[in-house]
Amino acid sequence: MKLTNPGAVPVYTVSGPSTARPLPEWLARRRKRSAKYDPEELNNFELLQNFDFEEASNCVRVSEDGNWIMSSGTYKPQFHVHNTQELSLSFARHTKSENTTFLMLSQDYTKSVHLQSDRSIEFHTPMGCHYEVRLPRFGRDLAYLRQSTEVLIPSVGLSADGSGLGEVFRLDLERGQFLRPWQVDVGEDAPGAGLQGSIHVGAVNVATVAESTHGLCAFGTSIGTVEFYDPRSRNRVAVLGGQEGEVTALDYSRDGLSIALGTSTGIVQVFDMRNPRPLMKKDQGMGLPIKNIIHLTTPTEEKKLLTADKRIIKLWDEQTGDLWTSIEPTVDINHVAHVPDSGMLLTANEGKQMHSFFIPNLGLAPRWCHFLDNMVHEMENEKRVDTYDNYKFLTIPELKQLSLAHLVGKTNLLRPYMHGYFVHSKLYDQARLIANPYVWEEERAKRVKEKVEKARESRIRGVKKVKVNQKLVDKIVDRSDKKKIAAGVLGDDRFGKLFEDEEFKVDEMSYEFRALNPSTQVGGQEVAVQHVKDDSSVTSNSDDESDPESEVEDIRKKKSKDDVVMQVSSSKIAGGKAKDTAFGQRAPKTGRITKARTDVVGEQKVTFVPESKKKKQAEPEAAPKRRRDDGRRSASTNTFRRL
Repeated sequence: MKLTNPGAVPVYTVSGPSTARPLPEWLARRRKRSAKYDPEELNNFELLQNFDFEEASNCVRVSEDGNWIMSSGTYKPQFHVHNTQELSLSFARHTKSENTTFLMLSQDYTKSVHLQSDRSIEFHTPMGCHYEVRLPRFGRDLAYLRQSTEVLIPSVGLSADGSGLGEVFRLDLERGQFLRPWQVDVGEDAPGAGLQGSIHVGAVNVATVAESTHGLCAFGTSIGTVEFYDPRSRNRVAVLGGQEGEVTALDYSRDGLSIALGTSTGIVQVFDMRNPRPLMKKDQGMGLPIKNIIHLTTPTEEKKLLTADKRIIKLWDEQTGDLWTSIEPTVDINHVAHVPDSGMLLTANEGKQMHSFFIPNLGLAPRWCHFLDNMVHEMENEKRVDTYDNYKFLTIPELKQLSLAHLVGKTNLLRPYMHGYFVHSKLYDQARLIANPYVWEEERAKRVKEKVEKARESRIRGVKKVKVNQKLVDKIVDRSDKKKIAAGVLGDDRFGKLFEDEEFKVDEMSYEFRALNPSTQVGGQEVAVQHVKDDSSVTSNSDDESDPESEVEDIRKKKSKDDVVMQVSSSKIAGGKAKDTAFGQRAPKTGRITKARTDVVGEQKVTFVPESKKKKQAEPEAAPKRRRDDGRRSASTNTFRRL
């Protein structure tokens, strides 16, 4: 049992297949054994024993006393009878041909009539098939007049008397003979057709009887008309026409004052018996023929209308016409039955298992499975899982990037929604792994990094370190205590990017910052001073001693307040103060470069001026300079210091 339609009116699937294609028996048994230990399968149970058929089910009905459920299906053609008191299969009986539809004539299963696909009618009792009778033409539906014990069989084709009208056969069960059929207009057939019409001849598709009220019989035809017959006068009393398509479903309300009809185009209309204009007109939305229409009443006496086609079951509010809830099984629907005085629906479908749905807002659980109310109450207290929890939303460009665009419209794993698709999580993971084989390693490294950073944040630190605007953080920490820090800017996630993103970095050199903070020392000046201090510390280690304070004063005198000038410090061998010059003052000198080089610094003279070999040999080698005895190397002996 699971919640299939969460919302204002929840719908629970009590039994039925979860996939369109049935599983092999050996695989179904294996999954059933393994599901016993699955916590998600704890709510699953078998409501009725063997509530299925080998291939498909055609029709299902519940007896008037609510103790028996009869269903027909194939293959082989057969029908089953379930005892609701024992929640088990009472018996199964095979037939010679496939069953089209059937009716239970008594309050239990002991008397039933079956319309077969081989143009025959079978009457069954607990002992077996009681009697079989052949029909002149193929039947489409069954109806029962309880007052006169007549079985009505709408049929296909034209009458044999040449009138050009369709027929509804009447079988009197008390006399055991056919009565004169009622003739219904089914339209003209193609010229030159046979006596009883061609393959495209019209038909009487469906019949219904208002048993508990006025007793009128209604017949829907293939030309879109509904004809009403009074069984007392045995004559036609009214015709309702003008419908689009064939009439495929009919049902009277409980009071008999209104009738609902469904057409082959998926249109549902509700008419008052005293007015030919529809009270309500709704579109099923699938464009498929309507198979069933049932009038329902909730415990609060609200009138609902159930309509079903091959794909979906919808429940409408009969007063307002609004959609109340809907059920969309995974397999095609053949017939729908309502368990009287309850909120349970049974369906005969194309799948192997038959469906049973429970709607608590429609009514309580049947008395033979009253434990469903307790299970629903427990499931309502549980956390509901979203329908798309196992799906990931991807846009069309993202689908093309993962090479999944060719699956659009071909599988249920891609569900269209707004401007993209919901992709099943397993398919998304596999496609992402194929597109990027290293995605798991990247994801693992990302997770490890997040855990490490989270562990670092939990450590006790004296000063909070951030990537951007560290000075601002230091000021906030100095001015506030721990409680204010946790509740202030540093503890608020909305200001997280202020200390992480480079775009939010405070520029202390900008005009706006200096205008708003005139007393704050400019960061560029501090850099220059620190740079000079570092150079002075290097020169202080050599023989050339200099005064750093005087150098800083010279720098501040040379530059203006608004300009920031980068200085280059240098030293001389002969000693004295370091000479600092700006980059702007080091422009190259124009003119011819003389060959004479008298101010050579270092242990060896380096020049790129060509000289004659004779002059080079005659010139005596310069004596190497003595190294310092204290083991320290002067920074002034670097050859490139004066470049």
